Amino acid sequence: MNKLGKPEDRELLYKGVFIALIGLGVLLSPQFMSPSAMRDMVTASSLVGWFALVLGGGFIVQYALRRRDQ
Repeated sequence: MNKLGKPEDRELLYKGVFIALIGLGVLLSPQFMSPSAMRDMVTASSLVGWFALVLGGGFIVQYALRRRDQ
């Protein structure tokens, strides 16, 4: 076992970080895109970005709770 814990716990952390980054990407990317139909589509999917951000945060919290209990 290394500093990040058991493999199952590390998987939770990795999932949480990557899903949260995807959510941030969906939410922040329209700021850097030129006006186009693609930008409008990404902007309209902001609910998906928020969902991914909350889901990723939930995985990270679950990882932290498991690490605290060890």
